[in-house]
Amino acid sequence: MSILNQPAIYDDLLDVLAEGANAERLLVFRLSEPLQARLDTLLDKNCEGTLTDEEVAELDAYERFEHLVRLLKSRVLQKQES
Repeated sequence: MSILNQPAIYDDLLDVLAEGANAERLLVFRLSEPLQARLDTLLDKNCEGTLTDEEVAELDAYERFEHLVRLLKSRVLQKQES
């Protein structure tokens, strides 16, 4: 597996989740208001260059989570088209 194809490491898990998921519910999934507010704060602080090391790690976790959700939504859409 090349570094350019990192989403492939999630393939098996995404297939299981996509097959068993409520597609409509998953496709409209959004962070809760408190989590979205925290993410917005972190993004603002990132733009200002004022993130602490702990906040950098927290923002990285949000980014990894968002990437996984996007991959899952994409997989659900692919399965709906099949």
